[in-house]
Amino acid sequence: MTDYGHPMSFGLSLDPDADALTRTRQLARAAADGGLDFLAVQDHAYQPGHLDAWTLITHLATQTERISFLTDVADLQLRPPAMLANAAASLGVLAEGRIILGVGGGAFADAIAGMGGGRRTGREMVAYTEQALHIMRAALTGGAVRLRSDQHTIEGYTAGPVPASPIPLWLGSQGPRMLAVTGRSSDGWISPLNIYVPPDEVPAKQKIIDDAARSAGRDPAAVRRVYNVIGVIGDVRGGRGLVGDVRLWTETLARWATELGFDTFVFWPMTAPLSQLEVFAAEVVPAVRERVGQIRGRR
Repeated sequence: MTDYGHPMSFGLSLDPDADALTRTRQLARAAADGGLDFLAVQDHAYQPGHLDAWTLITHLATQTERISFLTDVADLQLRPPAMLANAAASLGVLAEGRIILGVGGGAFADAIAGMGGGRRTGREMVAYTEQALHIMRAALTGGAVRLRSDQHTIEGYTAGPVPASPIPLWLGSQGPRMLAVTGRSSDGWISPLNIYVPPDEVPAKQKIIDDAARSAGRDPAAVRRVYNVIGVIGDVRGGRGLVGDVRLWTETLARWATELGFDTFVFWPMTAPLSQLEVFAAEVVPAVRERVGQIRGRR
């Protein structure tokens, strides 16, 4: 049983489909008005129908207030770390801190290579990603950035601008070596969807993160834990992921928070996203916060 004690936060995944832009704007405003904490945007730049994640986030930041944005996750092989940090820092200034930088090594090697990115796999990808995290962390805090390694050549530059609020670096990971990088070098773990990393696989992955954090002299509780949850709220047959009424969603998310250690849930509605968002924000989120508070209070 694991609970790192962080306040609960909730987000909505937005579809970057260019043909769905009107609906995406509507969902972004509704999520902000509904009190959600994050809007998450996936980054698959090689998809011909997808808007660029950074351009879309920047656009939506001008359409909303208060709500933050999460890249879920930015592809490090198509977005060199120094430039990615500069983009995040710039948006952090323009959007007054409403950005969390979620990154990942990139899941589709052929598509990445087809767009000009490196074809890295295995240990090479792990080394590239961990070094990229160090480059971005240095760049986001300003000052001189320099690194020469087998994966990166940063000859030296002065980083900036520096946002008033620090930008967290969260890492999307699944395999043991990348999970260890998460524990050593990131501010948060972004788990793949619950249909790809089911709940019964989570404790073993959390342990890898925790062990790596301790080995690096870090408190495991310093690493936030994010679960991308696909499903449907309501009486639906045959849906994928988490499917059931508000009570089922409440009890399940509360259990995943207090027993699996997740503190942030990003909702990926399978159908009718606007009406699903309304139920999620108005009914599920406050009920989960209350239930988690009750469980923690008893402990």
